[in-house]
Amino acid sequence: MTEAIDDSGLALATLVAQVADSSKATDIVILDVGEVLSITGYFVVAGASNPRLVRATVDEIERRVKSDLDRSPLRTEGMREQQWILMDYGDVVIHVFLDSIREFYEIERLYLDVPRITWEPVADTAES
Repeated sequence: MTEAIDDSGLALATLVAQVADSSKATDIVILDVGEVLSITGYFVVAGASNPRLVRATVDEIERRVKSDLDRSPLRTEGMREQQWILMDYGDVVIHVFLDSIREFYEIERLYLDVPRITWEPVADTAES
């Protein structure tokens, strides 16, 4: 039973990373935090160069996760400020940072000892 939950969390985290990448977010990482945090399995962390891109990335993640996996976030924080938006899906927590805010908080530094999950961007067929 937990294997299916882990698989669905990893699938969600991977989809989120791919959507963030296609939305022009930068430095996207998936952290397997399940062994050190009991509240979630994965963090997806992404950066954006301006507040509008932070919001657009989050909106696209929410839209695609709903359409592809029929899931909605349990809660979302930071939408008004558009500097650090947190989306909580239970098994996956997504952090989309304004680049300067991400640099200040250095969230990945807190989790240096957890595995990073390798993921592949989706090929952009519109440019070919």
